[in-house]
Amino acid sequence: MNPELIEQNANRLLGAMIGAATTAMVAVGDQLGLYRALAAGGPATPEELAARTGTTARYLKEWLSQQTAAGFLTYQPEDGRYALPAEAAAVLAVEASPAFLAGGATITRGWFAGIDRLTAAFRTGEGIAWDQQDPAVFEGTERFFRPGYAANLTTEWVPALPGVAERLAAGGRIADVGCGHGVAAILLAGAYPRASVHGYDFHDRSIQVARQRAAEAGLADRVQFETLDAVSYPADGFDLICLLDTLHDLGDPAAALAHARKALAPDGTVLVVEPNAADDYATNLANPLAALSYAASTFQCTPAALAQPGGVALGAQAGPDVVRHLAEGAGFSRFRKVTENPVNVVLELRP
Repeated sequence: MNPELIEQNANRLLGAMIGAATTAMVAVGDQLGLYRALAAGGPATPEELAARTGTTARYLKEWLSQQTAAGFLTYQPEDGRYALPAEAAAVLAVEASPAFLAGGATITRGWFAGIDRLTAAFRTGEGIAWDQQDPAVFEGTERFFRPGYAANLTTEWVPALPGVAERLAAGGRIADVGCGHGVAAILLAGAYPRASVHGYDFHDRSIQVARQRAAEAGLADRVQFETLDAVSYPADGFDLICLLDTLHDLGDPAAALAHARKALAPDGTVLVVEPNAADDYATNLANPLAALSYAASTFQCTPAALAQPGGVALGAQAGPDVVRHLAEGAGFSRFRKVTENPVNVVLELRP
């Protein structure tokens, strides 16, 4: 064996272990409000941060040291204070920031909690129903996608669909299929006050959370949430049907697109947002986010699809050509790649 290659693999695993440990510390800081306290109050000693957050200085000393070693915080030896730079705060403390990722990092808590269940599924080949996942997976999924939706959905993605924004502004009908906790549906209701917005998801607990979120936003009378799956919501002539980071999680994506085709108004539009994957496997493997994307697919996407009727399990890295093929089979004649970013690819389907 090549000793240099052994060392490279050992260092690679150590780097992964450091990343996992740091992610755990990020979850602690997010849950306790430590980043927000540093962002709002400025640099602090462990004792000062303890007073701000109702925590204890001894634990904070270790956490602050780890976060400094990880590169997120800076240490000021002249006064013993730790600072959160503005550029780090945008990622760790400011939930309204498009770069905010601390909330999404909590998803790994759910992954670790579900390892035994996942290894059992590896042996049996059975799926893992969405409601069997650890609650941290639901929270982490919402918080991972929320910044991107808030930054892009109503400001870039929908306006890039010819005629759609105008139609919604005049009072169109919207369906958000696989709505989860309702982030996108609530954003759409806020942006298009005259539109009728409906969110559908087969996971009843997510629907309950979505209703609560809508009430908190003062939009409970403007957006309706129902526990229905991707092939059973009403075919009510929707002007816009959204499948946001949903299609690859479905057991029968072809049936879901066929139902969307029936549920559309004659000149309606389906907005499909999927993980940004290439159609070529080698290109996917070279993507800097590939290791994270395939982990998410292993822990969440594939097990969820295998637990549903159909059991197709596209996986999170299926690529746009797969969606194009499914769309053509469902009766859509127009397919367009609207835009992309490092996380998502945005696709437009029309009859």
